[in-house]
Amino acid sequence: MAFKLPNGATMEIAASYSALALVTAISNANPAVATAAGSDFDDGDVVVMASGWSRLNDRAVRVIDAATGTFSLEGVNTTNTQVYTTGSGAGSARSVDSWVQIPQITEVASTGGEQQFLTVGFLEDDEDKQIPTNKNPISMTLTVADDPLLPYVSVVEAADEDKEARVLRLNLPDGSSILYNAFVSITSTPTLGRNALMTRVITISLTSRIARYVAAA
Repeated sequence: MAFKLPNGATMEIAASYSALALVTAISNANPAVATAAGSDFDDGDVVVMASGWSRLNDRAVRVIDAATGTFSLEGVNTTNTQVYTTGSGAGSARSVDSWVQIPQITEVASTGGEQQFLTVGFLEDDEDKQIPTNKNPISMTLTVADDPLLPYVSVVEAADEDKEARVLRLNLPDGSSILYNAFVSITSTPTLGRNALMTRVITISLTSRIARYVAAA
């Protein structure tokens, strides 16, 4: 049993990416192995996958076991062929080339992710049943102290403008990390209050499942 405090955690956003690498196949394995001739990813790189598999598409994951023309997707299990149809996972990948920290975060909040249900009851039943269906979309908000000169501001404002997803990485004090791929927006004007910090709010709307990596013991 263990518990953690977020004190000391940092949030980063991707500032630049590599060129797209064509992924011609992804295996049904744990972890999944991607074939991409000419790719030069290294172990530890964070890549965004475009894939014919909807559960992998748009997901940010970490590279392990990189070799000439292949790399594995850490923590991605594609052995269930009913979900990951054999031969249908091909697409592309690009890695994050550089990051910039989002500092001076005063508050983090998240919404969504709740399980939705279909309620079913038949004439002969005394009690209805709930069948799990989808989950609500997840979004996070970061309240940050306003400083327009910080390097991350132009990156976030560009994401707000072009409406394209960006990778974000939460680094926890114990060495663990969480990867998000999300649409990012920011309020255009700071909040103003007497004797209070001027702040702006960054909204992160997830496009796919997170990838969580626990630090090695």
